[in-house]
Order: sequence, then structure tokens, then C-alpha cells
Amino acid sequence: MPGEQTTPRTPGPLPANGPGAQSHRIARLLEPHVLGPIVGAVASVLALLAVHTIGARIHLRDIRADLLAMPAASIVEALLLTAAGFVALSLYDVLAVRRVAPGRVSLRLAAFAGAVGYSFSNALGFHVFVGGPIRYRIYQSAGLDAADVARIVSISVLTFAGGLATVLGAALLLDPLGVPALHLAGGRLDRAAGAALLALVAAALLWLARGHTQARVLGWTLLLPSAPSALLQILVGAIDVGAAAAVLYVLLPADVAPGYAAFLLIFVAAVVAGAASHAPGGLGVLEATVLLGLGAGTRADVLAALLAFRAIYYLLPLMLGAAALLGFEALQARARFATAAARAAALVRAVVPPLAAALALLAGLVLLLSSATPTLHERTQQLRQWLALPLVEASHLLASLAGLALVVLARGLWRRMALARSVAVGLMLAGALLSLVRALDWEDALVLALCAAILHANRGAFYRRGSWRAFRPTPAAAALLAIVLAGMAVVGLFAYRGVPYRDALWWEFAWHGNAPRFLRSLLLLAVVAAALALDALLNRPAPPAAAGQGIPDAVRRILAGAGDTQPSVALLGDKRFLVSRDEQAFLMYALQGHSWITMGDPVGQEEAGRRLIWRFAEQADRAGARAVFYAVHPAWLPTYLDLGLALLKIGEVARVPLAGFSLQGKARQPLRYAHGRAAREGLEFAVIPKADVPALMDELRAVSDAWMQGKAGHEKGFSLGRFEPAYLCEFDCAVMRSGGAVVAFANLWRSGAREELSIDLMRYRPGTPAVLMDALFTHLLLYGRAQGYAWFNLGAAPLAGLADHPLASSWNRIGTFIYRRGDEFYNFEGLRAFKQKFDPVWTPQYLACRGGLVLPQVLLDVTCLIAGGPLAALRK
Repeated sequence: MPGEQTTPRTPGPLPANGPGAQSHRIARLLEPHVLGPIVGAVASVLALLAVHTIGARIHLRDIRADLLAMPAASIVEALLLTAAGFVALSLYDVLAVRRVAPGRVSLRLAAFAGAVGYSFSNALGFHVFVGGPIRYRIYQSAGLDAADVARIVSISVLTFAGGLATVLGAALLLDPLGVPALHLAGGRLDRAAGAALLALVAAALLWLARGHTQARVLGWTLLLPSAPSALLQILVGAIDVGAAAAVLYVLLPADVAPGYAAFLLIFVAAVVAGAASHAPGGLGVLEATVLLGLGAGTRADVLAALLAFRAIYYLLPLMLGAAALLGFEALQARARFATAAARAAALVRAVVPPLAAALALLAGLVLLLSSATPTLHERTQQLRQWLALPLVEASHLLASLAGLALVVLARGLWRRMALARSVAVGLMLAGALLSLVRALDWEDALVLALCAAILHANRGAFYRRGSWRAFRPTPAAAALLAIVLAGMAVVGLFAYRGVPYRDALWWEFAWHGNAPRFLRSLLLLAVVAAALALDALLNRPAPPAAAGQGIPDAVRRILAGAGDTQPSVALLGDKRFLVSRDEQAFLMYALQGHSWITMGDPVGQEEAGRRLIWRFAEQADRAGARAVFYAVHPAWLPTYLDLGLALLKIGEVARVPLAGFSLQGKARQPLRYAHGRAAREGLEFAVIPKADVPALMDELRAVSDAWMQGKAGHEKGFSLGRFEPAYLCEFDCAVMRSGGAVVAFANLWRSGAREELSIDLMRYRPGTPAVLMDALFTHLLLYGRAQGYAWFNLGAAPLAGLADHPLASSWNRIGTFIYRRGDEFYNFEGLRAFKQKFDPVWTPQYLACRGGLVLPQVLLDVTCLIAGGPLAALRK
């Protein structure tokens, strides 16, 4: 950015071709965040094709006619039942909040969060991952953290499950023979199954009535409702499921719907199948299950009822929920900012990007669905008088491609990318022109032009840089592409069902050749979408690797005057640097996933450093990444808080004051013993000047290799040094010798003005005397005192000093649990106990980042960055 010096790292090479690279790509395909969207897309596509196959004799014009002929009374009833269902959905959160955060959230806010959250998750699927972040956004205003929101969501899921089990059990018990496709086991067995479900619900209520209000799962405390509250929640869940089923029931033709109790079985089966398929909103799966259950695949009016149900119960609440969420953001912006200009800017920043993404998706769907439906005969006749047929044919294909591109670009608009906005505006205007050229579709052209105008007018909201690689679809976006194209295919096949298929259709060019145009467009779009998906799944670049570009002179100059030793890790050569324009301060950082992670606070002049924090956060935000400040100290916390970041304590740093350090007194007896025992064992301490370190490198490497053989992992980085000759040659080196041979070494970090001395990389040969470590640190402390240093930094004790209290944050409780029980992976308590024997002063250390549901991903990114990758993070 202007005025800043940034030393880039060259991206690491992409995985090489060969068996290893191929195995790596296959393993990535099996990851949950990749496999889940693929399964959902496949399920939706197969279900949509099943709907098309089931309705083999149905034409699109028949469905349209039945939609227009639907009784107004049925639509009004469906709208009222939808409202009742969403009242029940809002009560899920009201009841959960009363249990999780009593008195902290108003019932009105809880009801609002529930209704808005479910309007999104019902339509898009993945209730936890879609509804959870939306709820967090709302509950954050009341002071709830991510763990509280997770508990609210978990109780809501239990409420829904209890209501679903109750409805299913009651339906099986009351009318098991009324469903054509679901009574194969016989009425007696069906009634027994229903009775068993209701008995299970009753048993759960009795268990709660005995005073069980909590359950421990993997160290987490799951709050359970009381028996009366659980009974109320089950009733609310039953009302929700019953109302949703009733919406579809009143829309169905009277002669096809069985009794309501029997229809509940079909609806519950459809809901369960949709959830199991991972398809967004159960798209296609719900419809196919209902058609099969009713045995009504040849009825156009049943398909019309299903489309109306989608619009009334899914699409309408989604639109209202989105509008309500935008209004909530507007109120939050009004509360946060004093001036009207600041409120307007905050509102534009929060509202415009998601709105623009929705507009791009809408514009893309308009172009794609127009390509799948016939053009009006009168307009085609007019086009024949003005344009040549090849121009119309080409416009049809290009408009389809523009629609697909807009669907892909929606994600870039959501991420506020300036390039995505520019391209989207161009595609919308091009699509408007192509719509006129291909079919005189002035309605589509008007919609596209309005969308382009809205994006152009709010161009200031799109400020992040981005390259073409950023438009590669994620697995979820690739799944969305597959579902969109499957929907387009089904619409087109319905529209042209009366056209007999023949091979010549592919090459038939005529003014009224709508079916051939649809086939050619569908094939082209399928090829392009498949190429995009395969490229995204197989060739997504890994996070940039360190390249060792060299250390800027300004960084070395600032390091020479630094007051502490930790910034010396900058000389490792695996980081980027952001240097202030006056070269008085710098930040070092690295990239991992979507996180830009600094190593420590700014180094150098304080005021220049505080400006760097803000500029670093702005730069990360423009790149669509998260700014994460790792291992920061208390003196800088006000700046991170001003930036709106959450603070997580990650441990404590031990520093020994050297002015009064000695080996005298009872408390120092273990150190005196180690010091004397080492001398008797023939161990000799020495400090090798950095000019002489290269001559000693082979001997140091032998010690390091022997030490590494006893470790399950490999060299770390970022916050810790590793064995690299160029790095070790930057420092003096403390060694312990036995018989003239080096058996242990540690490179020395020295701060400016002899403020602090420390070590980084410490290695020793296995089999050396047990007192070696104590003796080495004792010698170093005495050496530092003799050299006139004020402090000796023993380094950090991870997860030490975290609060262990019921009122502490969830992170503190999790960290304390790991600290006490994580010995299998790392000896946290043993490390702190070793450092405590030197009587240090403990200083807290923090991680600063955006709060909320992104915290687990941030912690994973930091761990992977230090460990050297996701797989390395799993090793000791």
C-alpha cells in the first residue's frame, strides 16, 4: 500500500505431478468441507432428475396454468400457516436463551434471532453453519460469545428433534395405513414403531424430571432443560413441524392428499431425506420424496403446489429475513456512529456487499432460466426483420455464459472485491444487451440494467484487491453451480417435452429453434462449469511458502535498538515485513489460509508501531483476509481493543531479573547442585562469537540431528527458530562441551542497550547427564548478569495462567482443560514447572483477532503456521 514497504514472499511451488501429488489431491477431495458440498450437489441433481422422470407426462405450460389457477384461499391459508410456523421457530431461541443466558438477552431479540436465523438455514440448509453465524451476529449485540450461541443452536436442534420424533410417533400411531408408499411393513408394526418413539420421548422427559440438567460430552458442558421446559420445547417443535406440513397440505389438490396424519408421515420422511442428503434446503429431494409418497408423479397440479410451497415457505421468509437482517445492521451502525455520514458509510459497508452478491445471483439466474424457456413468437417475428440468425444464435450462447459467470462472481462481490464489481457490472450490461438481441426480452434487460446501476452507484463498498484466481469457486460454490445447472436442465426439459429428441437437433439453426438453442447452451455451460469445478478442486494453490527474500536493512537497523529479544526471530527469513514510511518501526507476518498473522507486536518507535497495526489490518481486509496478531503483550492491548479485536490469553512469558540473581540461598540449592554436578561430569560452558560459528557448524548440525531423531515431529518455524546455518550465523552461540566435543548448544538473542538476553534454538545430544539443561540455563543467567543485562527471557509457557472459573470465557476453560490434560501431546505443566524454578516474573501473552465463530479457524491457522502445515500440527 502507498507509503509502506512490503517484502513479498515468492509463493511456493504447486504440488508436483506424480503419485504423491495425485494422492494429495485425492485426499483433499475427501476432506469434509469438500465432500459435503459434493454430496449435496449430487443429491440435488439426482433428485431433480428424479422429479423430471417421475413427471414424465407433465409439461411446463401445464404447471404454469395450475399455478395461476391455484385458489386464493389456499394461498392465504399457506401464508398464515407459514407465519405460525415461524413463530414456533422463533420460540426455539426464546426457550434456549432462557436456559443458556437467563436475563442477558431480551425475549424480543431472541425471537428475532430465531426467526431470521431459520429463514436462512431453512432455505439454504446446513442449519448449524448457516444459522449459527447469523445468530452470532445478532446475539453479539447482547454480549453473548460463540460458545453461548453454540449452546443455543444445540438446544434448538434438540427441540426440533424432539418435536419431529413426537409428530412422527403420533402420525404412525394414528394413521399408518393412509400412505401409499409408507405402509409396507403393515399397520401393526407401524403402530408399534410410533408407540416406541413416543415412549422414547416420554422416557427422556422422565429422566430430565429426576434432576438431570447437564451432560458432559468431551469436556463440554451441554445444558439441558428442565422437564416442564423440555415438554414445552417438544410442543413448540411439534407445532413447527405440523405447521410446515400444513402449508404444503393446503396447497395440494384435495383429491390427491390423504388424511393429514398420514400426510405428516410423508412430509417428515421428506424433511429427514432432505437433511440427510446435505442438499441446500433439501432442494429436489423433498419434492421427489413427496411425489413418490403421494404416488402423484403424473399430476402437474401437485408439482405446482410444490413450487408454491417452495416460494411461500422458503423463498418469501428468506427475503423477509434478509431485509430484517439488513435493517438490524442499519440500527447497529446508527448506534455505533455519531454522525450521519459515518452511519451511512458503515451501513453501505455492511449492507451493500451481500445485497450485491444476491443481485448478481439473481441476474445470473434470470439469464440462465431465460435460456431454458421458449421465446415469444411475436418477438421472434420482429427480430427476423432486423437481425441475422447467426447473431441471435451467438447472443443466446453468450447470454448463457454471462449468466454462469455472474453466479461465479457472486462470491467475489460478497467478499467486497473491486475486480468482481467491475466485471459484474460489465456482464450485467452485456447480458441486458444480449437479452434484447436474442429475444427482445426487455423485462430481463431492465432487471439486469437496474442491478448494474445499483452496483455502480455503490462502488465505494468494494475496496479489496483480488486476482482472477480469487474467483475459483469453493467446493460449496461448485456445488451451487451444479444445482443451478440441474435446475436449468429440468426447466428446459419440461418446457420442450413435446419436442421429440433426435441427433439433428444439435445442429439445427432456425428462428423458432428454441429447443436446439437450449441443448447447445446446456452442453456449453456443463463443460465450462465442470472445467471450473475440476480446476478449483484439484489445483487450488496451497498457502504461500517462505522464500527467504532477505532481511531489509531497515529491519536490521530497528532490531539493533529493540528493547526485547523476541523480534530477533525476524532474522529467520520466513516472514514478510511491513515497514513504516519513516523506517522507525516494522511488523513481521506470514500468511496461512485466510489469516495474515503477525509475529508479536510492532518493533521500533511506539507511535509508528501503533499506526502500523491499523495499516496492517486495513491491508489484510482489502485482501479479503483476517488480521491476526499473535503473541502480543499487555502494553499494546489498547490499540487492539480500539481496532475492535477480541483478546485471547495464550500463555505467559517468564523473565528473570538478573541484577539480584545468584546461586546463594536455600531456594537456589537445585541450581547449585546442577552447576556443580555439571562441572564434576566434565561439562564446560562457553559462548562462541558469531564470527566463529560457521567453523563450528558441522558439529552443531550433528548435535541437532541427534536431537531431532528423538522427536516425532520436525522443525518448527515462524515463532521459533530452526536449524538453518544462515540463521545461526546471525548470533553468538552458547555451547556445552564434554571431552572437547559439543554436546549441547543454544543461539543467543541480545536486545539493544543490554536490556534482555535470551535463547532460541536449544539442542542437546541424547544420553547426556540429566543436569545438563539446568546447568546450561544457570550458566546463561550468570553470563547475562556478568555482561550487564537486566533480564533473561526464559520464553513462553503456552496456556499457562488461564482463568479456571465457571464465569471465565469458553476459551479459558478449553485452554485450562488442554493445559492440565494434554500431556500426551505436549508437557505444558512440566515446561512451566521447569521455568518456575528460576523464580521468574510472569507476563501474560495474548492473541488478538476478530471474535466469534472464526476463532477455531484462526487458532488452527496459527498452529499450522508454526508447525509447518496441517499434518505437521498433528505430530508432537
